[in-house]
Amino acid sequence: MYDYRKMPPEEREQVLNARRERGFPLHAPPHLRNVAGEYLITAACYEHRHIFEQPDDLSWLTSETLDALQSAGLPCPAWVFLTNHYHVLVDTEDLSVISELLRLLHSRVATAINSRQHQRGRQVWYRFSDRLIRDERHHWATVYYIHSNPVKHKYVDAAAHWPWSSLHDYIDVQGKSWLAQTWRDYPIEDYGKGWDW
Repeated sequence: MYDYRKMPPEEREQVLNARRERGFPLHAPPHLRNVAGEYLITAACYEHRHIFEQPDDLSWLTSETLDALQSAGLPCPAWVFLTNHYHVLVDTEDLSVISELLRLLHSRVATAINSRQHQRGRQVWYRFSDRLIRDERHHWATVYYIHSNPVKHKYVDAAAHWPWSSLHDYIDVQGKSWLAQTWRDYPIEDYGKGWDW
């Protein structure tokens, strides 16, 4: 999205034509419909602004999102929340359920956080992207990617130092040695490179 704004008009037209040919929305991430499975959902604040910088705000966002997923009966085996985006791994029968849930959640969260921060009318969210998980290797590489995200973005030096992550649940249940072995077995390599949508 952000690269598009910097492109000259002829390059923008090429991008739009390529999206038309593939049947994608012109200015939004494409979403699969009626395909059951596990999805990596990524939602970012508009222009990647760090709206949830305060620990209380980040804890509140985490709680609101996880509660909404649980209330909808959507299993979420891995998650991380950062000051300007989040990743959740969600199992669903239909991605449209996620779309509607996030539409309502993001609207409610935006209204509340803007009120809390005295920023009435500010756009908080852009959109969300999704990636269908293909197999067990993809699943565990995604879990690793999610949990290592605070390190990737230089919030902390070690993933275990970031409190807004399901990593702590994995450590408590499976133990550090199991987790370390899983990460060795399913490396992330270049997972997520170039995902700025």
